[in-house]
Amino acid sequence: MPTMFYLSARNLALAEKEGLDLFALCNGCHASISEVKHALDRDPQLVKQVNENLSSEGLEYRGNSRVLHLLEILNGEVGVEKIRASLTHDLEGFRFAPHYGCHALRPSVVGRPEDPEDPKILDGLIRTLGAEAAYYPERLDCCGSSLGLHDIEAALKIAGGKLNSIKGRGFDGMVVVCPFCYKMYDARQDIIKRVLEDEEIRIPVFYYTQLLGLAMGLDAKKLGLHLNQSPVELAIQKMEAKWRG
Repeated sequence: MPTMFYLSARNLALAEKEGLDLFALCNGCHASISEVKHALDRDPQLVKQVNENLSSEGLEYRGNSRVLHLLEILNGEVGVEKIRASLTHDLEGFRFAPHYGCHALRPSVVGRPEDPEDPKILDGLIRTLGAEAAYYPERLDCCGSSLGLHDIEAALKIAGGKLNSIKGRGFDGMVVVCPFCYKMYDARQDIIKRVLEDEEIRIPVFYYTQLLGLAMGLDAKKLGLHLNQSPVELAIQKMEAKWRG
């Protein structure tokens, strides 16, 4: 039995023990745990093997807990009406590039939070804040993070290609829902500029929850925006000027 199956099943069993669903904050974690749950729910023999291992900790996988993604929590469990009612500021006039990330879309056979060919939830959540979630041809492209384990320069060029495509389209920033994608586009943006020899790449990169927090009137520092390494201050200053005026 692959270690992945045991570890994911253990997390699910821990959630089940508390009578809770499992909220995976990362696209990749959500995909891995969903893949394991998909396999376990279709293979009683695999469940038996997993539970034999889990029994040493007094745990048991029964398949009762759901695996939820941020997009499912906000769009389905909370709902756009509640989000809209919580806002103190709007982002009307701002244009953002939604980036879903590969593992929010694929593999579709195990059940993903979004349509792999035509995702819409993140776009809708951005629009709920009053901003425009504009289409761009590269919206489903990969950030390259997985390739970074084997060829970091190639990974940076993949991420840089997407940032470069966004650069000339008048966006106020990119919006992501995955920490690996965030790391590629935000934390490695300066390195990408050097690799591509393109100093004009200056794209603010936000987690959706950071944008949501700003629209709810929360302080930028409490949202960790001072830790973002992309030039988010460009967009924040524009927002503050709008809200003051």
